[in-house]
Order: sequence, then C-alpha cells, then structure tokens
Amino acid sequence: MQKRRGADKLAWAGIDVLFVALSFLTAVWLAKRHAGAVAAPLALRPEEALFLFLLGTGWIVSARVTGLYDDFRAKTLALELRTVAMNSGVQGLVSIAVLFVVKTQALSRFFVLAYFLMLLGTLGAWRGLRHFLSRRLGLQGRRPGRVLIVGAGDIGRRFQETIRDNPQLGLNVIGFIADPPQPGLGDLYLGGIDDLAGVLERGEIDDVVIALPNGATRQLARVVDACQGAPVRVRIIPDYFEFLRPRFEVTRFGPFPLLSIRSGLLEQAHWRLLKRAFDLLAALLAFLLVFSWLWPLLALLIKATSPGPVFFKQERWGEKNRPIRCWKFRSMVRDSRDVDENGHYQQARRDDPRITRFGRFLRRSNLDELPQFINVLKGEMSLVGPRPHPTPMNLEAKDSIPGYALRHLIKPGITGWAQVNGFRGETRDPRALAQRVEADIWYIENWSFWLDLKILCLSAWAMLHWDPHAG
Repeated sequence: MQKRRGADKLAWAGIDVLFVALSFLTAVWLAKRHAGAVAAPLALRPEEALFLFLLGTGWIVSARVTGLYDDFRAKTLALELRTVAMNSGVQGLVSIAVLFVVKTQALSRFFVLAYFLMLLGTLGAWRGLRHFLSRRLGLQGRRPGRVLIVGAGDIGRRFQETIRDNPQLGLNVIGFIADPPQPGLGDLYLGGIDDLAGVLERGEIDDVVIALPNGATRQLARVVDACQGAPVRVRIIPDYFEFLRPRFEVTRFGPFPLLSIRSGLLEQAHWRLLKRAFDLLAALLAFLLVFSWLWPLLALLIKATSPGPVFFKQERWGEKNRPIRCWKFRSMVRDSRDVDENGHYQQARRDDPRITRFGRFLRRSNLDELPQFINVLKGEMSLVGPRPHPTPMNLEAKDSIPGYALRHLIKPGITGWAQVNGFRGETRDPRALAQRVEADIWYIENWSFWLDLKILCLSAWAMLHWDPHAG
C-alpha cells in the first residue's frame, strides 16, 4: 500500500507541475497579447524560462509545507480545494516578488492575475474530476487492493470501516481471520489463524493487516510465519496506536525501530532556522519602523498616569522549563503583589484594582506585550508560540493539568493559537486552562510557517479591537 501511495504522490505532483507550466505559458501568451506584443504560445525568453522553473520549484516546496499530497486519497474535495487555493496564492506572491526584481513590460499585473486564475481554475477542475472518477466510476478497470484483516476486535473493525467509507483509497477488505470467531462478521469471517495459510493459497491477497492485541505475541508469530509462505505484504497496527497523536513519526536507531508518539515540523533543524530567521527579521523591522516612535510615546503616558518604572520584568518559563525574564510595559500600580497572603498566584482579572487606568488600555489593546520583542531578539521567545506563564502559575498547574509540560517543548511566543481562539486572560477554571493547553499542544504538533502568518494576522486584527478577555 505504501509503495503504491508513494508512486501515486509522485504522479499527482508531476501532473500538478504540468498544470503550473501550462497555466504559466498561457498567462505569458495572454499578457503579451494584452501588451500588444506578438509572440508564439510556447516561445519563452531565457528569463521567462527561469521564471517558470522558480514557480515549479516553489509549487513543490509549498505543496510539501501545506501537506497537499499527504494522505490525499482520504481528503475531502473541499479540504483539497482549500489547500490548492492556498498554494495558488503562494504562486501569485512568488510571481509578484519575481516581477518586482525583474522589470518587464510584457509581464505585469495582468500576467499575475491571469496566471493565478488559470492555475486555480485548472487545478480545481482537475481535483473535482479526479474525485468524481474515484467515487462514481471506480478505479477505471484497476483492480482494488485486496486486504485481509487478522483480528476482528475493535481495531480491526474500525480499520475495515475506514476502508469502506473511503472508496478512493482503492482497497477492498475480503475478510477477517480471528480466534475465536467473532459475531456479526457474516460472510467476512474466513476462519481462524490455523486456516490462514489455506486462505492465502486460495485467494489473491495483496496485504495482510494484523490488528491483534499487544498481548497476543504467540498468535502474532503464527500469523507472520503463515504469511511467509505467500506473496503478500504484512502490516501491523499497534494496539497502542490510540496513544499516538495525529502527527507521529517512525524512525530507525541502528537495528531498532522507534515510534515517536508526537512529532512536528519544528523538530527539524531547517524549519526551526526558518522560524528563527523570520522572528529576527520581523523584530528588527518592528524596532526600526514602529517601536522607535511608539515606545517613547507609551513610556511617557505610563509615567504620566502612574508613578513607577516603564517596564515590568517577571520570571516565566521558556523552552525546556528554562526560566526567562519576560519584559512587558507596566500596566499595574507600583509594588503590586503577584501572590496573595496564602502564597497563591493572583492572575489579573477584569476590573482588577491593581491595574492602572492607562494599564487597562495597554492590556486590552495587547500593547503591554510589545517589549517581549526584546525576548525575541535574545532568542528566548518567538513571535508565535505558547504564551509563557509566571513561575507560580506553572508550579500550580504542571501536576494538575494533563500535558501541561508539553507547552514548553518549543519557545514561548508573544501571541499564540490559544490566544487567537479566545483563551486569553484569567483562567480560574481548570477546564479553561486545560483548553488553553490543548490549543498550545495542537499548535506545536501542527506548526507551519503559514499557520504562524495566520496567527499574526489574527493577532494584529485583535489589537484593533478591545479584547474582552483582557484585564
């Protein structure tokens, strides 16, 4: 199954690149005609050929980042069209960037619009046609892969239901092998493990999927031995797969296979480097273009409305639980206490008497967080990530909230997925804090560069409105 899927991914990627080339050639021809130039449909100057190469390469890179070809057979048409639209938008941005560097009269804004619409239309139509043929016309004469499932417990039946509900996978479950016989299988029950060798001899089977419980070691050995005598591929569904997160990874360490329960792109050095480079570039631009005049203005207003320092520094936990000194604009009265008389951390709440009048504006507009760009420059924080919590709050929550420590797998952020989804501000209810933690873990496991851009845009939009969750 895996090899066939890999070949299919390569084939679909090749077809998409072909559509990129056809859309580019058509858009170039239309743009030249629009500019009054006479050109053959397939005639390209050297710089235009290089332009096409960059777009084709960009398509492959962005498709990998957005997961366009990951499990594409099981994707809904709506989800695939949305991913295609995202990648087509990236192509438009790449086109604008290239044309900004390479000045040309023939290729202008008309070309970018024509190319984007051609690419989006052709790839969207191709996806729709492919889904229609897969669901309505079957595999056009191609024999579906025949799958035999060993084990008829909950896992085996759910696996069979997944294949049944996704005909585009091109698979067909011919039956179950189970000891003892399980009720409700009907004609799909083909016998016990002792009958497996005979079933393999009688039927043309491509894949044997073993869905036995972890304790069935002897049965597993008998199944593998029986499969050695037939030309079939053997797959094993581990009984503990429910502990795996949506993104997991299988690697090899010497002779040992290693199964990572959770895995994300930020475990790879080149993605961490990209995230860090973007953080540095954005922070430097912010200091040069905005903070050079905004910070002095805010500092004057803070000093004018309440006595005390402009900045507030607090110990919080960063990556790997390392303590950091987190910077903020002071929004509370001088000498306000973080813990009460019983030693419990006091979260800022709505109408908190410790918050100054101007501090309330800073908090609701999120401007109080801007000094954390200093932490970003120092490499202690990122623009986007789980929000760092004060040390007392971490100590109270780390043993009571499941998965809380996983927030610290990566650098904390000035804003995050939890914040743009409403999990900001006071969290007295443990369930609210658990939801925030769940959102942070989802971000870590599903990180992408485009997700960071989305969160930054949503955060910028939120800064233009009063935040109802702020103190």
